[in-house]
Amino acid sequence: MQSNGCPQHNGTSGEPASTSQQNGACLTVPNGQHNDNPSQTKPMSQTDQDIVRLIAQHLRGLGLDQTAEQLIKESGCMLEHPAAARLRSHVMDGEWVKAESDLEDLKSLIESSHGLIKMKFMILEQKYLELLEDGREMEALHCLRHELTPMKYNTERVHELSSYMMCCNAEDLRKTANWTGKGVDSRSLLIERLQSFLPPTVMLPPRRLLTLLNQAVELQKDKCPYHNTKIDNNLDAVSLLIDHVCSREQFPSTTIQILTDHCDEVWFCRFSPDGTKLATGSKDGSLIIWEIDMVTYELKHRRSFENHAYGVSFIAWSPDSTHIVACGPDDCSDLWMWNIETGTLRFKMSQSQEDSLTTAAWHADGKKFVTGGIRGQFYQCEITLLMILDGNIMDSWEGVRVQSMAFQVDGKYVLAADTHHRIRGYNFDELTDFNIIQEDQPIMSFTLNEPGRLALLNVATQ
Repeated sequence: MQSNGCPQHNGTSGEPASTSQQNGACLTVPNGQHNDNPSQTKPMSQTDQDIVRLIAQHLRGLGLDQTAEQLIKESGCMLEHPAAARLRSHVMDGEWVKAESDLEDLKSLIESSHGLIKMKFMILEQKYLELLEDGREMEALHCLRHELTPMKYNTERVHELSSYMMCCNAEDLRKTANWTGKGVDSRSLLIERLQSFLPPTVMLPPRRLLTLLNQAVELQKDKCPYHNTKIDNNLDAVSLLIDHVCSREQFPSTTIQILTDHCDEVWFCRFSPDGTKLATGSKDGSLIIWEIDMVTYELKHRRSFENHAYGVSFIAWSPDSTHIVACGPDDCSDLWMWNIETGTLRFKMSQSQEDSLTTAAWHADGKKFVTGGIRGQFYQCEITLLMILDGNIMDSWEGVRVQSMAFQVDGKYVLAADTHHRIRGYNFDELTDFNIIQEDQPIMSFTLNEPGRLALLNVATQ
């Protein structure tokens, strides 16, 4: 019996399997067993065989070993190739010599030309670490010198393994080697790594049924026309009995509040990163901060900032939601930074009357930001920590006509949409730039998702 509750040989004898058994497929008489109801059994398609194997694997994962065995017996399907089943059993039991022998039985089925060497190295590596953890230094040294080193494979890793001999105790070893230690977790991880060298017909990928179910739920979410629910990656958060769908009623479509504090067109609005405030900018020259009631989600006027001569057409919140950069329309050369908490103007920047500063983006550290516009200005500014606070232009990029911009999450690059219908990346430290996206029509604005991997574009003709 394996440590995971599976029979050690998956119902097979110890001899290597014949060619007809090497793909883990369903057999009429599997491994000397017979079907109790042969007259009631009809030939199964490949899809049905795969489904049976997936169900059996999942049942074993739940600890329902007898149920899984009955399914295998009645269907005539082998869950895995017999040698693969033995390999799994011997690895989970820590029987390393037998595990190496199993690799020889699987040699003809290993996909990679160097796969056998890599798999053997992984097994010996686990053996060596477990010997060290158990305090059996002499045996570990023998494994290192007479088993790992003669393989002449991954010498750098062998040298690293030899350094673990200096660890003073098991805890130090686990920390230094970034290893979970002897037991089910590390051995299961080893099995997963070994499986990657074998075809799925020989050894099933781990938790394959759950992987497929997760993919199905993701597809349903993508096709949901009114999707407005954050589905947890955990399948426990959804029902598998019906397809996921959000109703139209779940999608925000009802007006719950009308705000009338502005006296002219509202040009821009943006929620704060912490989700507790909303900022709105208007043609009337005012910037209003609204407090959000997190129970009723109604807005309450918290603070107004006036005297933006050309109006407020763009707003950028600082990462900590305490400051705002406000920009005007195309003919505005000024930029304002407001402290939301105190209501004070930190600074007003006007580099040149010929400038057009219409968009901005904050660095993740909150200590600098970039700004620019369609007249060719593109500045990176630093916020000083002096008592008299102002913004200093650190760097500039000449001749870039910017429509919209955003900092990448790592802060190394600024992404900017320009008047050439493209988004380019700019590195101010190295003064390098590169093309990322090219559109046929003007990109008016764009926004990045939280990880910074996806961009949502607002294209002029769409």
